[in-house]
Order: sequence, then structure tokens, then C-alpha cells
Amino acid sequence: MYPSSRFSIAPMLDWTDRHCRYFHRLLSSQTLLYTEMVTTGAIIHGKGDFLAYNQEEHPVALQLGGSNPQDLATCAKLAQERGYDEVNLNVGCPSDRVQNGRFGACLMGEPQLVADCVASMKEVVDIPVTVKTRIGIDDQDSYEFLTDFVSTVSEKGGCEQFTIHARKAWLSGLSPKENREIPPLDYPRAYQLKKDFSHLVIAVNGGIKTLDESLEHLEHLDGVMIGREAYQSPFLLAEVDQRIFGLGTPIKKRSQVVEDMYPYIEEQLAKGAYLGHITRHMLGLFQNMPGARQWRRYISENAHKKGAGIEVVETALAKIPKELNV
Repeated sequence: MYPSSRFSIAPMLDWTDRHCRYFHRLLSSQTLLYTEMVTTGAIIHGKGDFLAYNQEEHPVALQLGGSNPQDLATCAKLAQERGYDEVNLNVGCPSDRVQNGRFGACLMGEPQLVADCVASMKEVVDIPVTVKTRIGIDDQDSYEFLTDFVSTVSEKGGCEQFTIHARKAWLSGLSPKENREIPPLDYPRAYQLKKDFSHLVIAVNGGIKTLDESLEHLEHLDGVMIGREAYQSPFLLAEVDQRIFGLGTPIKKRSQVVEDMYPYIEEQLAKGAYLGHITRHMLGLFQNMPGARQWRRYISENAHKKGAGIEVVETALAKIPKELNV
């Protein structure tokens, strides 16, 4: 287990791209960062480089979507060769598109297949192979269903680390967004799982919004994964190294984090990136502070313009009152 498994940021489709991860790394040196889910088909047959990341992102994990053991093994091996610190199998996403590809949360109903997938990946890599799952699907939401799944995947597949999204998933009738909000959270079920599988590394995900809550969960579990709250209010991450990992490093100021992004932004723009693709991840940095609205507004209105450069971010930062010393 990597120590960073103690706190991580969830894989979020269309959000946790490499620009986002670079930005988050400036806020916390220890947090484990996850890629967006990438399908095995995209990696094996796609035309782009779906494994690209910045070396500064470590520790960084690749989340894979798929259900073919051979294809997953191929992608896991590529991930290790590219230097990823972990490979994670998605058994939690409930969207129709994912189900049609026979991966995501629907795989909870096929624990032996998940075990085969994990075993195939573990055969070809030395880095951790982990699973992110729900506590149940549809009407299969008993504790016994969850323990049967974990037993099969750990004993027959060799998986030693699970992240439990503490909600069940409805495979039909709810949108992915509704599946993140409507099924009730059941943290005690994750706690019980750790008691019953004390030899496994168990982390929890779902609805966690503060570091205080994270520390409460860590009294029962090995790790905490935060999703949307870390994206929408990223300064939450600024105290993770100190409060979660016990480091004595100083907490960065928001303005310093922005300025630390300048070299990266200029480097990416020189490579042909669009400013808006980078700055969209930074919009929530001054959440609930004087000037936050002007910061967001100026970037949103100007970063997409042709030829937009670092001056857009500098001007936006100037809209934050200097006397705040943030």
C-alpha cells in the first residue's frame, strides 16, 4: 500500500485530466491522484495518447474501464511501463454507456469475472491493482452481496485494496448524477467491511466534503477518497499534507498556487494547448472569498478567446483584494 492511499482524489470523467492533476499536485504533495476513467478500447485502438501525464503528478493512478482480462492486462502493463503508480479497475460507474461496454457498476454482478480481470493484471505488473466499487446494485444491496463480491475478488483475483463508494447504484432509472446523490450513503457498511476484512486496505468514497470528516473516517478505515468537493473547492487540498499526512510543510497561499501555475501554463500554451482547458480547473480556488466571483467571471469570459495567454490569469488574480494576503 502506498502511503498516499490514505487520501486521494476520485477519478472524475471530463474533470480530472492532466491539467487538473498538475494543479491539484501544487496544493498537496502527498494526495494520490487518479486519471479519468480510460477504456481499454481507447488505449489499445484509439489514435491519441490516452496514457499521457506530467511527471510532477506522482503519485498517480490510472483508472481503467473494461471487462476483458487480456485487454486489461495489456493496458496495465502499458501503464506500468509509462510509470503509473497504481492501476484501478472501475466497478462503480453506473452510466448506460458504461454498461453497454460491459464495465462499471454492472460488473458487481459478475464477481468471478472481476477476479479474473484483476488476476490477469496482477500477473503482468508489480504495481498495485485496485478496485473501486459500490456497496451494491439495484436490489442486490445486502451486506452479504457486498462481502461475497469482495471475498471473490480478493481471494480469487488477489486484490488487496478496495475503494468503496458508500452508495449502491441503480443501473437503470437514474442518471449518473442522480446515482451520486439519491441512493443513501451507508458509511457503517464500509466500516463493517474493514472489520470483516481487516487484512485488506479499505478506503471510502462518497459525499465527503471536509478534512474533519475525512479524519473521522480514517479512525475506521485505511483511506478516504474525495471527489467533487475537491474539484469545486480545491483549496480544501492545501491542508491535506499537514492534517492527513502529518507533514510540517507550510500551507500555500492561494495566490502562490496561481503563480506556481504560470510556468506550466506557458509551457502548455507553447505546445498548442488552449488556456481555457487549463484554467477551468482553477475557477473554484477562491471559493467563498472576496473577489472570487470576479476571478471566475474574468477567466470564464476571456480564457476561451483566440490567443488568450497568461495575462488573462494575471488580470484575474489582480481582482482578488491584495490586503487579503491569500
